[in-house]
Amino acid sequence: MIVAYTYGGKPVTAHDLKAEDAMAALLKDALKPNLVQTLEGTPAFIHGGPFANIAHGCNSVTATRMALKLADYAVTEAGFAADLGAEKFVDIKCRMAGLKPSAVVVVATVRALKYHGGVPKADLNNEDLAALEKGLPNLLQHVNNVKNVYGLPCVVAINAFPTDTKAELDLVERKCSELGVNVALSEVWAKGGEGGRALAEEVVRLCEQPNRFQFVYDADASIEEKLSAIVTKVYHGDGVVLTANARKQAQQLTDLGFGRLPICMAKTQYSFSDDASLLGAPKGFTVTVRNLKVSAGAGFIVALTGDIMTMPGLPKVPAAEKIDVDENGRITGLF
Repeated sequence: MIVAYTYGGKPVTAHDLKAEDAMAALLKDALKPNLVQTLEGTPAFIHGGPFANIAHGCNSVTATRMALKLADYAVTEAGFAADLGAEKFVDIKCRMAGLKPSAVVVVATVRALKYHGGVPKADLNNEDLAALEKGLPNLLQHVNNVKNVYGLPCVVAINAFPTDTKAELDLVERKCSELGVNVALSEVWAKGGEGGRALAEEVVRLCEQPNRFQFVYDADASIEEKLSAIVTKVYHGDGVVLTANARKQAQQLTDLGFGRLPICMAKTQYSFSDDASLLGAPKGFTVTVRNLKVSAGAGFIVALTGDIMTMPGLPKVPAAEKIDVDENGRITGLF
């Protein structure tokens, strides 16, 4: 774990500071996956899971491997869609851990697709088939990435809202079927596990299908080649532009022996590009990398694009303000 650099550019590690033993003492329990359960008693691990717009966006390898040993099917999340979470799950986590996923669930909402079609947030509850059709290329590009870039079968799970109309749901299903992908309506929020039965059955079906899982880039490619592969293959942009500072950092990291590490893109989650205002499936853009830094302990290089900040975005009113315990010891405000 690199914590600083000397004036001469040499990395300073936790080992150099003789801090690793004390850090291990602090983390010895945190390194174990946290076993929790859903409201219906289904076991789940919550272990790590940083935001995929600024980090790798998936839970720990330890938790995933443990889940795979304890059940016939293990479902794990990679946040922020196929351009961020899924790409990092594939190119960072699966590469490092030797994991090979069987299928992918792409979660979408009608509301989000209408937003990509130009509908203001205040009007998303209203049926708008024209805007939905205009926003659908965003979803279809994510599906295309999963099928043709990562080589995995997938199902689109529509996270149902009460305001979704049958006409809107039918339109999403029709457009996805044109790509050979099934759509399953997920009503877990309203109906619990029963509301996800159709989705679960489709996932099981897909898991029995052969796949041609593949990475986006080779580990031996240069840092700039890896960045270019992500931008052109996954974001469908024209290419990557490195600032003078980023180009210098790429050379320094290569000289220090970090050139073979995978790339963790820090990018807006609102667009395939590095510009949050470019909605849908934009074309004809480039992605600017302004800073490169190594997370040596984690084992990847972070590339900062656009004006993204690495401080997670949190709500204005923390959820903690709604949580309380009554005189009988009953906890309220969790849901």
